[in-house]
Amino acid sequence: MLTSSSQRNTSSSRTTSDSELLHAKKDEDFDLIFPEAVGKLSACHWSPVNVCRTAAQLLVVQPGTRVLDIGCGPAKFCVIGATTTQGHFTGVEQRGKLARIAQDVVKKHHVPRVEIVHGNIQDVNFRDFEAFYIFNPFEENIMPALRIDYEVELEPRLYTEYSAHVQQQLLRMPMATRVVTYCGDGLEIPDCYACVKTAFTDKLKLWVKKHPSPAYTHAAALSADDHRITGGGEDYAFA
Repeated sequence: MLTSSSQRNTSSSRTTSDSELLHAKKDEDFDLIFPEAVGKLSACHWSPVNVCRTAAQLLVVQPGTRVLDIGCGPAKFCVIGATTTQGHFTGVEQRGKLARIAQDVVKKHHVPRVEIVHGNIQDVNFRDFEAFYIFNPFEENIMPALRIDYEVELEPRLYTEYSAHVQQQLLRMPMATRVVTYCGDGLEIPDCYACVKTAFTDKLKLWVKKHPSPAYTHAAALSADDHRITGGGEDYAFA
């Protein structure tokens, strides 16, 4: 049985209210807003608080910037982004259970400018957004040890298919589109994007579309057995 955040708040000596949890700067505090089983996945599957804050600040260049989190999980990045910037954050999550948890968190804490969509990334219109956050949303398909549950299909071909789809959609975006990737190989990023800033020992990268897309292109050749996940949550200045 999942334990709610309200049941566990009393065990935290650092925070005393939901509001304080929402603005916590340490992951062990912030993750208490989630059911216990979901919070325990944070170290591997959800972005660290300081990474979320930095990524959101890099993506939101003006109030109202529309940011899409691809594979948002319980909406940790979206919630932190909306509470630390003036951007509008949408998270798309394929797992219905995680999407519902994310929606409950947003509703319970009255987080403004956040929308959670239960669906597949292939059904999302990228043109509705101006900036994108990508934290290894497809790696479960090629790394079975990372499997969260059995709610969705996982196959190596889906890693290739989803990554190629994101790359093709980013190709069609206008100049100056911004993308932040955390960890991973960045294979979803087309050649017309340039890496302009890095943080957290190069694990976090800001990409900006600097060149026009070619008239036609082929998706990058993605090998299902040649990818890796790296961890880390150190805080470093931009390179």
